[in-house]
Amino acid sequence: MINKIIKGIMSLIGITIGIGTYFSVVGAFPNLLPASQISIILGSMVSGLIMGFIFFLIAPWLIEEGKNIANFVETELSKVPPIEILIGSLGLIIGLFIAYLVSNLLLQIPVPILGTVLSVLVYILMAYIGIKISVRYKEDLFNITSIIKIPNTKDKSNSKKEVKDKPKLLDTSVIIDGRIADIAKTGFVEGKIVIPEFVLKELQHIADSSDDLKRVRGRRGLDILNKIQKELDIEVEITDKDIEEVKEVDIKLLKLAQIMGGKVVTNDFNLNKVAQFQGVEVLNINELANAVKPVVIPGEEMIVQVIKEGKESGQGVAYLDDGTMIVVDGGRKYIGETIDVLVTSVLQTAAGRMIFGKPKTAAEKSS
Repeated sequence: MINKIIKGIMSLIGITIGIGTYFSVVGAFPNLLPASQISIILGSMVSGLIMGFIFFLIAPWLIEEGKNIANFVETELSKVPPIEILIGSLGLIIGLFIAYLVSNLLLQIPVPILGTVLSVLVYILMAYIGIKISVRYKEDLFNITSIIKIPNTKDKSNSKKEVKDKPKLLDTSVIIDGRIADIAKTGFVEGKIVIPEFVLKELQHIADSSDDLKRVRGRRGLDILNKIQKELDIEVEITDKDIEEVKEVDIKLLKLAQIMGGKVVTNDFNLNKVAQFQGVEVLNINELANAVKPVVIPGEEMIVQVIKEGKESGQGVAYLDDGTMIVVDGGRKYIGETIDVLVTSVLQTAAGRMIFGKPKTAAEKSS
């Protein structure tokens, strides 16, 4: 029924265009066609019927193309967050208003065609600029009050809150590591967690690898993401934003963090260094793990199990529950035994912390 109505409307439009075209030709070339009243009426009717018939024939094609265009627009808009559509619409309105003001001046140009063409170009250009600028700087538009704020104690507390609530972008290594889920569960991670689609694609590629170890790591990472999304009471956003001109995932992540004003969560030492060089804030899980390890001071006693031989002659190696290595001087002969160790020194390295000590009995004898 709707298609028939549209065909009828298209036919009426065609008839109107045909009649209008005929009268335009008669007005432009009065000597070309007979000027009698009957001939004008018949000519307009024939012209209208021809154009109406043409529009009636092409109506199904126009309807189909219209549906395809509408479906395409709907599909593309579904990929865009609603807030971006709203902000883009506001930018479009502002751009068209500016174009209207400028086009009024351009239409004053003595050359009619030039003024019209320039006016159309200005409308197109300002509409595009309005949408692009409003979408690109949407975060600044939301925080526009910060531009005109008066510094006081309340504003300082608000600025501190803004720092805390910066989005946290996860890289592939920290997702596979898995500790981020436990940290988020404790409530120490504030603000939303952002996972870019290009990180998900890399994780999926690892999970589909022919290498058994890589495949297990990739699947573990996907399981961790499901746990964060379903079990934890924290906002998780999957963003389709991409830096198309950059191919490397780590660099994409840093660029995206700069655009979103967020922090990168990682345990990759090299990514940490690159981020510091580019001025991107980083939360390193390994640094956090080292920071929360119990403090050990020289002279303290601990009970450990020596499990293997050390690098130097006579050394034994033990480990604490958190993985901290303890090098026991003279502990080789105690391999497989649980002994009392007296801490002699603690060494902090980029890879973690190492504790050096000696068996308590040997320390008492030497003293």
